[in-house]
Amino acid sequence: MWVLAAVGSAVFAGITSILAKCGIRHTDSDVATAVRTIVVLVFAWLTAGVVGSIPTITQITPNSLLFLALSGLATGASWICYFKALSMGDVNKVVPIDKCSTVLAVLLAIVLFGETQNLAVKLVGCAGILVGTLMMIERKRQDHDVQGRSWMWYAVGSAVFAALTSILAKVGIEGVESNLATAIRTCFVLVMAWVVVAMRGKLGEVRGIDRHELLFICLSGVATGASWLCYYYAIQTGVVSVVVPIDKLSIVVAMAFSAVVFKETYTKRSLTGLAIIVASTLLMAVFR
Repeated sequence: MWVLAAVGSAVFAGITSILAKCGIRHTDSDVATAVRTIVVLVFAWLTAGVVGSIPTITQITPNSLLFLALSGLATGASWICYFKALSMGDVNKVVPIDKCSTVLAVLLAIVLFGETQNLAVKLVGCAGILVGTLMMIERKRQDHDVQGRSWMWYAVGSAVFAALTSILAKVGIEGVESNLATAIRTCFVLVMAWVVVAMRGKLGEVRGIDRHELLFICLSGVATGASWLCYYYAIQTGVVSVVVPIDKLSIVVAMAFSAVVFKETYTKRSLTGLAIIVASTLLMAVFR
């Protein structure tokens, strides 16, 4: 079941990237992140209520709460970097770099959680993902106007914080129902997102969001909520070093949609890189 949950997480995460890109064409990325977090929060708490886990909130230990909070803050930082990168660069460039968080998360899981089963396969898989990523971020003509190379640094920041999110969440979710854990950590993401908007003086831009883009922002929030619910169930019941790579297969969904929706183009080199990433991920998933 946790493998299927990880696959579901990948599908919804891929859809999220496309919906979010549609919602930040004219809307500031920080404002969009803050608004969509509200949608994710409502979605998460409704789900926790449906499964009946809210009453168990009093049983959460201070240690679990701390790590859920840290995981939420790391997620907030990752989101801010990720959607800033999406607003500046092409989906087919930002997403691959963001997915490098797979390698860091797997290595941390091996060291911190002792997930050394089939270690050689995991290391080969990580190497393949890195090689594939480097092939996909080749320097080529941009499909859209891009503000220098700043998008790349935001994408790298997104990857680092995303990896930390997985590790911190694994610790914090121990003994906590996964839907409730998702709802709790989203509270911290929400606070961080709105604090950033306020500190940057962008609160006034919220009322000016285009209705069409607002719809896509909200839909991306629903997709994110669904992805999280699947992801943290998989994290709680499965193996982190396997769940994370499967989740990152969302790159296939995101790039397929970006080609159709945004007409973003791919070279043979970038497609080969994508194939290597997928093959490496499947290798790690099969020989888990």
